[in-house]
Formats: sequence, structure tokens, C-alpha cells
Amino acid sequence: MRHIFAALGVSVLLAAAFTPPASAQHSPGVHAAAVQTQGTLRIDGAWARATPPGGKVGGAFVTLANTGDAPDRLVSAASPVADRIELHTHIKDGDVMRMREVEGGIPLPPGDTIKLQPGGFHIMLLGLKQALAAGSSFPLTLTFEKAGSVQVDVPVEAIGSMGPAGQAGMHPQ
Repeated sequence: MRHIFAALGVSVLLAAAFTPPASAQHSPGVHAAAVQTQGTLRIDGAWARATPPGGKVGGAFVTLANTGDAPDRLVSAASPVADRIELHTHIKDGDVMRMREVEGGIPLPPGDTIKLQPGGFHIMLLGLKQALAAGSSFPLTLTFEKAGSVQVDVPVEAIGSMGPAGQAGMHPQ
């Protein structure tokens, strides 16, 4: 019975972390995420949602643009704030959206922009070492198949945020 309640608790935390609020408004950004380049990749708008005290899972989001002529892929991510990090997406299973780990990484076709965001591709932070507090930030290393690794600073937005200010109008991939 204890395991059922623990599983239910984790499910509720995951739902809160990855479900848009009813208003679906964008919160003002606490800091502007820097635009970085790595080879032919442009990394922009990194952010994460704050987690409740004691929360052990969180999500990070970023926009990745491949300006080159060859495909690449995001194959992994790492950060000192979590024990483990996985690349995830949402898949419709009947009438329910379920998170699934992306096998082989997130493809970045040439000339395309992929937005990691709530309800789509995202970076799942598992085994958080402490809650992610709104207004703070943390380092995240993204590793690409061809472009190699790049470290980004990830500002933490409020719980329920749909992203930093200025991202309203961007559409998921």
C-alpha cells in the first residue's frame, strides 16, 4: 500500500511539473538565457520550472537550431543538480499523454529548429539533489552527436511557467 501512495505522489509531482496551467500565461523571465553556438548549432532560451520543496524530478527546456547542412542530434545532458538526466517526449496513449524516454537522442535535421518545451521534447532531471528555486539557475551540459558538448546556464522560472518572457508565439516541434 505504501508503494501505491509513493507512486501516486510521484505521478502528481510529474503532472504538476509538466502540465500547463489553465491560464497558460508566460511568466516574466528572471534572467535572460544567453544564446550560444556550438559548431553549426544555436542553443537559445534555456529554462527550467521551479519544483516544490522535496521534489525529486524536474524539467529543463531549450531551443536548438541546426544552421548547418548535416543532421545532428542531442544525445545526452548532465548537471550536478540531478543524479540522472534523460531526454523525454510525450506520446499519446489512447486518451492519455505519457512521458517516454527518447531512445537514441533528439534528432536535429539540417536547417531546422527544435523547441524543447512542456508537453513535447524535454530534458528530465531525476533525483534532484535540492529543489529548483525560482530566480536561481544551474549549469547543464548538452552533448550532441557531432557538435560535441556545450554548457548552458539554466534560469529557473516559477512553478507552472510556460517559459521565459518573449517566448510566447513560438510553436512546438
